[in-house]
Amino acid sequence: MITVLENSNVVDVDTGTILADRHLVLEGGLIREVAEEPVKGLPDARRVKIDGGFVIPGLIDCHVHVTAYTANLGELPRQSPMYVAARTAHTLKAMLRRGFTTVRDVGGAEFGLARAIEEGFLEGPRLHYGGKALSPSGGHGDHRGMGTDTEDMAYSLVSLGRRCDGVDEVRRAARDEIRRGAHHIKIMANGGVSSPTDRITSDQFSEAEIAAIVDEAEMAGLYVVSHTYTASSVGRAVRNGVRSIEHGNLLDEETAVLMKERGAYLTPTLSILRAIADVGAKSGFPTDRIDKVNHVLDAGIRAVELAQRIGIPMAYGTDLIGPMQERQLDEFRLRADVVAPIDMLRAATSTAAELLRLDSEIGQVRGGFRADLNILDANPLDKGVLEAFATHHRHTIKGGEVVA
Repeated sequence: MITVLENSNVVDVDTGTILADRHLVLEGGLIREVAEEPVKGLPDARRVKIDGGFVIPGLIDCHVHVTAYTANLGELPRQSPMYVAARTAHTLKAMLRRGFTTVRDVGGAEFGLARAIEEGFLEGPRLHYGGKALSPSGGHGDHRGMGTDTEDMAYSLVSLGRRCDGVDEVRRAARDEIRRGAHHIKIMANGGVSSPTDRITSDQFSEAEIAAIVDEAEMAGLYVVSHTYTASSVGRAVRNGVRSIEHGNLLDEETAVLMKERGAYLTPTLSILRAIADVGAKSGFPTDRIDKVNHVLDAGIRAVELAQRIGIPMAYGTDLIGPMQERQLDEFRLRADVVAPIDMLRAATSTAAELLRLDSEIGQVRGGFRADLNILDANPLDKGVLEAFATHHRHTIKGGEVVA
């Protein structure tokens, strides 16, 4: 089926300009043409009148946990994997209908979910996954309480992370995730909010362990994603070859310059911290960990401002879990005071695609790219439109098919 989107205002995210009155031909899941004149012929084509609406690339969320249907992550391994899969299907469908056509899962999703989406058995965004995040014992991926000393449970049980200690173990764990088809390897190199026994300020994994994981990933043509808040942990990660820094709330200028020099990306996740502060307890987030949020919440926007000034490429990410996932579009609003609309749009499209190494496939409205698009009724380059994305969102198109 050929689809023609008529009378569209196409947003060129590279130049930050509007290409007015364009006509898009979608075929075989791709954008075949972005024409300046009305497309004649094609008698069997489905024609959709956009009537001056604004066409942008499908959104990309670079930090999700699609299996985290509950905000109490320690509960996941106790649930039926089939039940979790059913809840995940609901989460994926909701993401797609918000306008996200690609997501990067950085702990929890695996090959089965990605395959089910690709084969059409689940409705959802294209899924790039890293399998289970690698964590040292007692680290951010270790959700055992202080009085729990059980051995690792079977891999098939649901969890966002796996424990591994020492250079040999981390190499083995990285190789195992690579064997399972991971698109990247995630490590927990810093303490976190949701983990029960570590501190936000604690560095995790030795530099030798980090370097070994990066080595394994690079040999497989992959890259490493690192959970990191403090400048110390960011610096240790980047010096040892980590490409993608998640959160980064406590970033300082010296470390930001290092990130810029090494070509590292930053994925701030202001959404989850704001959501925990607002509704964490009501959403089921363990109340004994909510105080941890205060250590990093207010610093997050300062880190975004610093990264913007230094010129670190920033991707869109949310990190939301449980019922808080409905706030997935809030990241636009939370960054809006320090990031211009075009840069926020790039973070969720072209820059995110570069981070995922998919910049020749997605993230642009351009001939030859995947037909992953959103139609808005207002210009997203105008102040306030992205912050009210849901209000202005008319259609989502994934692979040339109108899905919402």
